[in-house]
Amino acid sequence: VQLQASGGGLVQAGGSLRLSCAASGRTVIRYSMAWFRQAPGKEREFVTAISWGSGGTYYADSVKGRFTISRDNAENTVYLQMNSLKPEDTAVYYCAASPVGAPSIDTYKRPGFYRYWGQGTQVTVSS
Repeated sequence: VQLQASGGGLVQAGGSLRLSCAASGRTVIRYSMAWFRQAPGKEREFVTAISWGSGGTYYADSVKGRFTISRDNAENTVYLQMNSLKPEDTAVYYCAASPVGAPSIDTYKRPGFYRYWGQGTQVTVSS
């Protein structure tokens, strides 16, 4: 599975962006999908995930109510709609995929759970 993330850019605080993660090589309809981000000098952190079965979604507290993850199985693509962006959202955003379901919500938050990673797309939010 290859993942291609796109949609990043420069936006003012309060603005919106939509990231896309296009999968190729295999359908990801039965994959757990997630977005992580990494700011300079910081560790990669969990942003959000969506399961393959129930389509349940999970969010980091820092983005709840502002970000929305969704998937289009026909397009083999996962999206991240980001609203009310803040300067602290500035980071490289990575999409990730796992061919298995997670036994717990905490599992979705672990980078090691995901087998495939995209190359990252830069999001910069100016104040």
